[in-house]
Amino acid sequence: MAMKRANGDGSVYKIGGKRRKPFGARITVGWQIDPNTGSARQIYQSIGTFATRVEAETALNNYLQNPYDIEAHKITFSGVYDLWSAEYYETLKNPSSARSYKAAYNYCSPIYDVRMRDLRVSHLQGVIKDADVGEATKGRMKSLFNLMYKYALIHEIVDKDYSALFVQKVGKRDKTKRIPFKNSEVQRLWKIRDFGVTDMILFSLYTGFRPSEVLLIENCNVDLERWRIKGGMKTEAGTDRIVPIHSRIRSLVVDHYNPENKFLFPNEKNQFMTYDQYRGRFKKVMRFLGITHTPHEARHTFISCAKHFKVDENLLKAIVGHKIRDVTEAVYTHRAYSDYEEAVALICYDGEDIAFESIDAEWD
Repeated sequence: MAMKRANGDGSVYKIGGKRRKPFGARITVGWQIDPNTGSARQIYQSIGTFATRVEAETALNNYLQNPYDIEAHKITFSGVYDLWSAEYYETLKNPSSARSYKAAYNYCSPIYDVRMRDLRVSHLQGVIKDADVGEATKGRMKSLFNLMYKYALIHEIVDKDYSALFVQKVGKRDKTKRIPFKNSEVQRLWKIRDFGVTDMILFSLYTGFRPSEVLLIENCNVDLERWRIKGGMKTEAGTDRIVPIHSRIRSLVVDHYNPENKFLFPNEKNQFMTYDQYRGRFKKVMRFLGITHTPHEARHTFISCAKHFKVDENLLKAIVGHKIRDVTEAVYTHRAYSDYEEAVALICYDGEDIAFESIDAEWD
């Protein structure tokens, strides 16, 4: 026989019927007064149901020693996301980071309505495994889980961080196997300019912007008078850099420029085009031409071509957004903007195919 508990210490009780967990634990959260009789009735809130009376007594004792928000334990995955994102997104300096997490969250729909405390490693791994997205987005999904669990632990929504118990095996890119576009392939791209995202590929081939940077270029940062664009992200050196618009793609930029749209290259709904959307459309262009490349190889082609035409290395790093380690160059050298224009003007894919050598990983 269990010892009777003191008033206000809650109770353990047997639930009727055949149940897998026939014992309940509850606490008193208030009193209700009957206006007619003046008698008081306790208002209970359940802590949970348990397989044995001992488990229920233990759960109740643990609560009394370390009270927690019982309602917090009922919050679903989507509920935690709403609470976490409302705080976290305000701390981000770059809105593209928030967009990447929102994109990752969109692929977590199978667990939206599951209580956060009921999720296990198998659920998290399964959602990532089943998501029909690239490795970058799957990596972002794992990062999202890490951040949400950290928030949930702080706010006592969960007792254990299951995201820390598995490692998302993302296929690491072998940067030594980046294959630049051949001149002949670039020439074929020009012939199908109106097909899919071909213009975006050409834009990257003549500016050196990363695919994710191309997606984020805003019309307000396109200067058609001085033929230059402000854009870039990822690193301090790469953020908001000024890149000349190569004469070969000026008409292309003009065709896409629309001050009424926020982005230079929006999706079909004139909204931000996600990387996954771009990657899928990029693959269609490659299949149409019967060639194989990744979106990032357009940037590698620009850098390879610049090196082939002997563009000064520090000048090239400034154009593509890499940190210049030479202190004299980075701090004391002030280049004329015409130097950048002349460097970009050297980019040319009109000749015969060039046998480019592999580029060091730092140029990725």
